[in-house]
Amino acid sequence: PGSTPPMGDSCTHQTITMAALTISAPIVARAGSFAGRKLATNATNGTVGKTAARAVWMPGSTPPAHLDGSLPCDYGFDPLNLGKEPANLARFQEAEIIHSRWAMLGVAGAAGAEAITGVTWTEAPVQDTQTYLGAPTPFPLPVVVAIEIFVMAYVEQQRSSEKDPVKRLYPGGMFDPAGFSKGADFETLKRKEIANGRVAMLAFAGIIGEAQANNLEGPVAALGRHIADPWHVNAAVNAAAVPYL
Repeated sequence: PGSTPPMGDSCTHQTITMAALTISAPIVARAGSFAGRKLATNATNGTVGKTAARAVWMPGSTPPAHLDGSLPCDYGFDPLNLGKEPANLARFQEAEIIHSRWAMLGVAGAAGAEAITGVTWTEAPVQDTQTYLGAPTPFPLPVVVAIEIFVMAYVEQQRSSEKDPVKRLYPGGMFDPAGFSKGADFETLKRKEIANGRVAMLAFAGIIGEAQANNLEGPVAALGRHIADPWHVNAAVNAAAVPYL
């Protein structure tokens, strides 16, 4: 009798526990709808199985029918139904991947070149002497631009002439010297490429906005000033932080 809790205390404890579960359950459900939940379902053979709920860009939203989750990093985001036509969806997928790759190269180039040479990405094209990692190049800027245009036109023409839509996006071969496309985790690498590419596109838009707002200052210098005084060096205190406004 000394170890048995009073009936009132037991009922109170159960009531509090049930109330806590009732309050927390919707919160867990809302968070899980984005990350992907495990739901109990009745299988066709009468047993109870588990299936993963679709991860979507806005918790609780219903993805459009043309975004069925088969594309890498497809979270059902197409509020205007721009990809409803299969041809448009394929074109948008290709454009996103190409722009993602260019953005990742652009962010790495803008920050890397400034960190190594001290020359910003806006100053580099107008230097009297063109350099590569600090070493002078044997060609003036017009020749360098002409070489780049010729090489990129050839590469893009070869890519565009490919009829296989998969090879147009993931050509492999000489463009994959490390053989990543042959690994078992290739699908995971596809998702990582898109996820990082989307961040890079936002990052390069930020680099453009930062340069416009701070007299063409480079991203490395701007980051250094922000780290040194984050409360007074940020977008909120700069009226020109939003580009072209």
